Amino acid sequence: MRPRSAIVGFSVENVYAIAELLRRQKGGAAVVMGALSPRTRNAQVEMYQNGEVDYLVATDAIGMGLNLDVDHVAFSALSKFDGRRMRPLAPNELAQIAGRAGRGLKDGTFGVTGDARPLDDGMAQAIMDHKFTPQRKLNFRNHALQFGSVDRLIQTLEASPDHEMLVKAREADDLATLKNLSQVGEVSARATDGPSVRLLWDACRLPDFRGIGRGTHADLVAVIYNYLHQSGCIPDEWMERQIKVIDRTDGDIDTLSKRLAFIRTWTYVAQRKGWTNDESHWREQTRSVEDRLSDALHERLTQRFVDRRTSVLLRRLGQKEAMVAEVNDAGEVTVEGEFVGKLDGFRFSQDKGTGVAEAKTIKTAALQALAPQFHLRADRFYNAPDTEIDYTEQGGLMWGSSAVGKLVAGADALKPRVEVFVDDVAGPEVAEKVQRRLQHFIDRKVAALFEPLLNLGRDEALTGLARGFAFQLVENMGMLPRSAVANEVKALDQDARGALRKHGIRFGQFTIFMPLLLKPAATRLRLVLWSLNKGLDVFPESPPPGLVTIPAEKGVKEGADTMSGYRIAGERAIRIDMLERLADMLRSEDSRGGFEAKADMLSITGMTLEQFADLMQGLGYKGEKGERAKVKAAPSEAVSDAPVAEVAPVEPADPETPVAEAEMEVFYTFTWARAPRANTRPARTGDKPSGESRGKGKPKGKPRGANKGARDDKAKSFSARPTKPEKKIDPDNPFAAALMGLKSGN
Repeated sequence: MRPRSAIVGFSVENVYAIAELLRRQKGGAAVVMGALSPRTRNAQVEMYQNGEVDYLVATDAIGMGLNLDVDHVAFSALSKFDGRRMRPLAPNELAQIAGRAGRGLKDGTFGVTGDARPLDDGMAQAIMDHKFTPQRKLNFRNHALQFGSVDRLIQTLEASPDHEMLVKAREADDLATLKNLSQVGEVSARATDGPSVRLLWDACRLPDFRGIGRGTHADLVAVIYNYLHQSGCIPDEWMERQIKVIDRTDGDIDTLSKRLAFIRTWTYVAQRKGWTNDESHWREQTRSVEDRLSDALHERLTQRFVDRRTSVLLRRLGQKEAMVAEVNDAGEVTVEGEFVGKLDGFRFSQDKGTGVAEAKTIKTAALQALAPQFHLRADRFYNAPDTEIDYTEQGGLMWGSSAVGKLVAGADALKPRVEVFVDDVAGPEVAEKVQRRLQHFIDRKVAALFEPLLNLGRDEALTGLARGFAFQLVENMGMLPRSAVANEVKALDQDARGALRKHGIRFGQFTIFMPLLLKPAATRLRLVLWSLNKGLDVFPESPPPGLVTIPAEKGVKEGADTMSGYRIAGERAIRIDMLERLADMLRSEDSRGGFEAKADMLSITGMTLEQFADLMQGLGYKGEKGERAKVKAAPSEAVSDAPVAEVAPVEPADPETPVAEAEMEVFYTFTWARAPRANTRPARTGDKPSGESRGKGKPKGKPRGANKGARDDKAKSFSARPTKPEKKIDPDNPFAAALMGLKSGN
């Protein structure tokens, strides 16, 4: 359907369906129907005439007094319902509508669209040649009315014509209303003379704007007639109530159309001379309400059937002129003043509120207008400092809050490549500039965070086994589990180890690593690079900075804990540098005879005793749980500087006084749980099996190197009750000085 076309339908449903289709595909259409008020109809026509829309959808009302700049008229149907039945349109009726196409010296065209069958050649030629079947019959209704009685009035209205070319017209609404009211007792009682019958006929001529049925319309006419006959006019209070119910501009198109039809009834009433007390007031009041409803209906029709954005963009695309695009700080893109979407980095995402049909138009117009914006943005990005660019833990590359690319695996783990997110319409020059800037960023980031590791790889002074070991460490980004390179470590002599230690390498009991690479920034980047190199779909997240232990994640790829700077031991993972500190403490313990956790061990791990036991089991130790009475330190005696005056006798303890129950504490005894050697000597008679529980209390036996002095066989008694302090000596006692002297040994 070419622009400046009018599509004609013959029902409200058909008109709305066509208008909705044009909105999705062409940006919208104006709507003209006979049921619209003159104000609404004129507003829709003006929108079409001004070029806001290029299409107009109308009923056959378009052929009645509307002069439009229409180039083509398309019929969506060739038949209509005339109030009684569906009938085909006559050539003269089609010609009256088709004649809207063309104006002045410009010829127009007509045709069919949608499901309408094509016009046959004879009918099309008749329309173009203005050759129609002559009218041989005319509708007739008697104009010489007699008002002697209601029945006489009805008889004169139904009189038949006396000429062969005249045909009695079908019963009109006013005659049907008159017949209906003639059967109402109150109305018949009032209409008994000529003036009252004439008044009744005037009331019956009230048009049924509401279209709600002849019976309901007759009831309204009866009420109006009774007021006019009884009081001479319609009461103001009743008129006010009828209008107040209608005076609302909320609702959809159908609701507003019904209200508009209702107010037109009262506009007609207000225009009748003598029907109201204050004619000018009610005429102004009803016209004001009708105008408000008409404007609201025009607004709803425009909202539903006109997509101004698509309409504007289509028109500008058709004119093949450069369009102006603007991008605000939030990335919102407007083209010719219409919001079309957002520019996220160098990718355009159009407004999600658009339908499928108009999406293509909006994207085409937006990308065409955004071409200069892409180059301006690329220049700004290329000159942006590294502080404005960052990478995510999943390998994304961000410029502020906009995704501009992602990291992909390169030939070397420490040399990732960059894949940019740039729309094709931006052009290869923009894409290349963005790619070059991102590659510079990630190369500098790797060089800064992995400087010690890169220096190790470039050190030509390393030779032999040391150089091979350095290569393995660089390949694993500065983190190597010692168990994986145990043989290589044993083969390194002291000179080789010294050369490697100069680069900051620490040979730990569990991990060989570079402490400088345990910093949060280096750990975060190492995890990303390792995940890229392993081809993972989901990258493990870097642990929060500052934590000594973290929960061990299940289902992660082997080696992820090492790359995170941690080692999994039991249900938790411990940071490798703190693990080596713990290993230094464990070296001084008797791992064969058994030892307990010291306070320093719990302190550096930040764990409870139960968590520490689980950690130790994860490191290869066996922990045996036991309970024992908790020993409390006796409170120290208070020493007084005052002279002792009196010594109180010591009272013996009451043997019947119950002893308080001892408080128990849990402890663990840790031993190294390595597998026994194959050539171990047979167990001596009386030896306990290694798996036997030690029971409660501290482990039996003395550690190696303990003093084997004489054992004190003297029996000792213990009590859980704290020692009672001695009573202070009275300073006024005459023997105080002597007693104090004895206590001090003088």
